[in-house]
Amino acid sequence: MLNKDLIVGVCGAGAMGAGIAQVAAQAGHRVIVLDQFDDALGRGRDTLAKGLAALVKRGKIAESDANEISARCEWSLDVDALSDAGLIIEAIVENSEVKRALFQQIETVVSGDAVIATNTSSLSVTALASGHKNPGRYMGLHFFNPAPVMKLVEVVSGAETDAALAASALELMKSWGKTAVMARDVPGFIVNRVARPFYSEGWRALEEGAADAATIDFLYRDLAGFRMGPFELGDLIGHDINTAAAKSVYDAYFGRTRFTPSLMQAQLVAAGRLGRKSGRGVYSYEEKETPTPTFAASSGGQGDVLLLEDLLVKGWIDHHGVRIMKCDGRPAGRVAAEMKTPVAVLDFIRDPEAATAIAFAASNDKAKEAALSFAAACGKNAVALKDRAGLVVFRTLLQLANCAGDAVRDEVASPDAVDVAMMNGVNYPFGPIAWARGEGLGHVVDALDAVAEECGEAMYRPGEWLRAAARRGLL
Repeated sequence: MLNKDLIVGVCGAGAMGAGIAQVAAQAGHRVIVLDQFDDALGRGRDTLAKGLAALVKRGKIAESDANEISARCEWSLDVDALSDAGLIIEAIVENSEVKRALFQQIETVVSGDAVIATNTSSLSVTALASGHKNPGRYMGLHFFNPAPVMKLVEVVSGAETDAALAASALELMKSWGKTAVMARDVPGFIVNRVARPFYSEGWRALEEGAADAATIDFLYRDLAGFRMGPFELGDLIGHDINTAAAKSVYDAYFGRTRFTPSLMQAQLVAAGRLGRKSGRGVYSYEEKETPTPTFAASSGGQGDVLLLEDLLVKGWIDHHGVRIMKCDGRPAGRVAAEMKTPVAVLDFIRDPEAATAIAFAASNDKAKEAALSFAAACGKNAVALKDRAGLVVFRTLLQLANCAGDAVRDEVASPDAVDVAMMNGVNYPFGPIAWARGEGLGHVVDALDAVAEECGEAMYRPGEWLRAAARRGLL
């Protein structure tokens, strides 16, 4: 089984491979980094040196510690250098044929009980292990970039992976200071499967004209507490990479509609607007201008936030003859028609005191004026959204919870593991299942049904696990 004394081999000296090497070396292992190009090894050494220097500068480690960690790392062009490694972690290009060819080389030099792990984020661990000697020793160890910073590691068991070995790997990753979770070998594992609506719902809101891109990004940050919105994050990741991941998951699930990629994002890729790396994506990086949200009205920040807190507790208030209410999935126009009164619906707000804005959709001009007046009374800026089912942030959170529930249903991971993965792998401010429980599972299910009915699309119907969990909660 895996232990702290084993030698770790890392295949690939890119940013991810060098990061994994740093993590293993900091945990006390002798590390051998393999690459086929000498200049790649040089860049890997530089990456490691910069990472350790940053830790010294921040006072996390002493200069002597950095020297010892660096000395534990060896850099080689020869696969034979891996002969004594007990754990080999592959972190090369996301191409199954290239990875499988590397595994064949590794098997000729390592011992029969050496463990071989792939850092793939989207390829099947089972397929990569198939046909090799002892497929039970193959597994996934999916680190997140940058590996020395990001806490999460998904420990992925393929169909043939030895269960005891996977449990041993989980404990080893924890000893490396990582937050490790078990995941089944399904497309996207936990994070890249559950996270799809964060991007797709943002793109859909933009495609439908709910608001402009800068405003949508702002709402994700300001109302829900995400570190970045979907478009700025896509620009950072690269839209070619993000689109390829979306297509990979969609294709692997044979076109399951929950994972439908965005046509608008694909068009950006076709136009060469890949994000920061190309100088232009959703936003332009050739001019140093910060995208700013569009407010229907701006506030000086003076107001009574207790008004907003009262609404969020009660669910609605009457303001100047208009019902102002939390979103329940229905658009304002539908609620107004059913209640025969003007209605303004507010998008989700995580923290009424910290949020600087209120986002709303109104059934008519009177409702809009009342919503603007309410925002001013609360001391908040106002964002007027197109009236659509679930609005923007709330619909995204609903669908994240839906996908998280599907992952639990499919036994990809436990509910707690899903939440831990999303909070540590992509820095979500809360786990999607914990969020759904906090909102009330019955409320979330009803809201998804309302969105599905309004949109006419089955992709928004609550999954079996979420609906059953809500039913159990009501008993």
